[in-house]
Amino acid sequence: MIEDAPLVGTGHVPGTDRPVEYRLVPTWDGLYTPVAVCLPPGEGPHAVIVLAYGNGGGGLPWVRDAVERRDLVIDRLLAARFGAVWIDYRTEVELGYHRGGPLLRDVRSGGELFSRSPLEFEDERAVVEHLRTRSDVDPDRIGAIGASHAGEMLLKLASGWDGLAAGVLAEPAAHEFLALRRHEGESVERLDGSGVEAIRRRMDLAVATERAAAIRTPLLVMGRDGDPLQAVFRATYDLLTEVGADVRWSSHAHAEHGYVVPERTADGGWVDRAGSEEAITEAVAFLDRHMAR
Repeated sequence: MIEDAPLVGTGHVPGTDRPVEYRLVPTWDGLYTPVAVCLPPGEGPHAVIVLAYGNGGGGLPWVRDAVERRDLVIDRLLAARFGAVWIDYRTEVELGYHRGGPLLRDVRSGGELFSRSPLEFEDERAVVEHLRTRSDVDPDRIGAIGASHAGEMLLKLASGWDGLAAGVLAEPAAHEFLALRRHEGESVERLDGSGVEAIRRRMDLAVATERAAAIRTPLLVMGRDGDPLQAVFRATYDLLTEVGADVRWSSHAHAEHGYVVPERTADGGWVDRAGSEEAITEAVAFLDRHMAR
């Protein structure tokens, strides 16, 4: 229920009268993660898109900044009659998903006992589970857009859990999900790979295939022409295709990493507003196809 997620502030989408609620949503271990909720006019229940970008750990200031500086995607979602929910989550743990295994929940001395700490993608699931309890949100029409690391988070989230109606993976930095073997000290931002086949040779294909085969959520994978990780983006799509997932591929030539959830420049403008709006329109159309009634 809404009461379970304390209201800690309100505001408006920049340049509009559309209200924004800032809330703290309880995660599985009893801590809280911040969200910014903006819904279309009317009582609903509304279809809602969860928005995420990057590695997490920014807290409430981060979601406030996302509303102020990454508002173009909010504006376009509202225009399409979707609610928009910007989220943050705990900081990414290097290889925590790959090494930690599934989170097992048990009981000890009347309280919960976990096999490991929850990870950032499980905070996103906690947010989705919270949104389902709201009377102004349609629980069957919750989708997500995740950019960069948050795109990989959607893969982790959808592997074995069918709680989203659809998802958009924008430039998914999926090295961990794909179980890529990395050289010592190698940066994940610039993996040593000359193309998709070079990336595939570095994958633990059995592990990656098992993870991908458990996905039932329709997905759109969006790459970026010329990006150092474009081969990773495409290898992700290819793997999903091979296991029979409901998946589509698109790629855009854009100067900005995170172009589907673009950030305002210092002067308040955009690196390439037309290019971002084209990509957002494509993402919204994909989500709408899987969430329309």
